Amino acid sequence: MPQATTDSVAVEVKSIYLEHQSMPEMGRFVFAYNVTILNKGKETVQLRSRHWVITDSLSQVREVRGPGVVGEQPVLRPGESFSYSSGSIIPTQWGTMHGEYIMERADGSTFEATIPSFMLMGPGLDSDFVN
Repeated sequence: MPQATTDSVAVEVKSIYLEHQSMPEMGRFVFAYNVTILNKGKETVQLRSRHWVITDSLSQVREVRGPGVVGEQPVLRPGESFSYSSGSIIPTQWGTMHGEYIMERADGSTFEATIPSFMLMGPGLDSDFVN
């Protein structure tokens, strides 16, 4: 699973293709992704906002920005983690996602925690196909 650590905040992502919600003949490929954010540091942090970059196999890019994740702005004390699931719809059989979370420290300073790039792969594909 793709993982990235920035300023002691680790982000891990796993994606799956949702065949029952997809309509390939209409250019609708639906994916779910599960994210776990772990505070490996010594100070409390809060996730304030997100920025996603979603790219399909035709190199069309869509960006998503907004407060928190799934309606929450979780506070992570040292050693705590937060997991959530969400989804993305793209018009092609494969694509990629990556981005960053804006994290805030107790003193009010912020930093960008990297969300590692991960694949969205439809049925019958593997990472060798898209590389």
